[in-house]
Amino acid sequence: MDVGLILRVAGVGILVAVAAQILSKSGRDEQATLVTVAGLVVVFLILVQEIGNLFDTVRDIFGF
Repeated sequence: MDVGLILRVAGVGILVAVAAQILSKSGRDEQATLVTVAGLVVVFLILVQEIGNLFDTVRDIFGF
């Protein structure tokens, strides 16, 4: 596992947190919630790709 994955997830988290705080302070709580959910979806998509790569590597190692 490389550090790039951790930095990407952290970067998305920071951007989502800042955007959600700005929207929440301006009274747009619904949009803040949607931004948070969208951030979670993006992070899950990144992680699903990495888990797929992990399964491919395990399959190659054990010859399945």
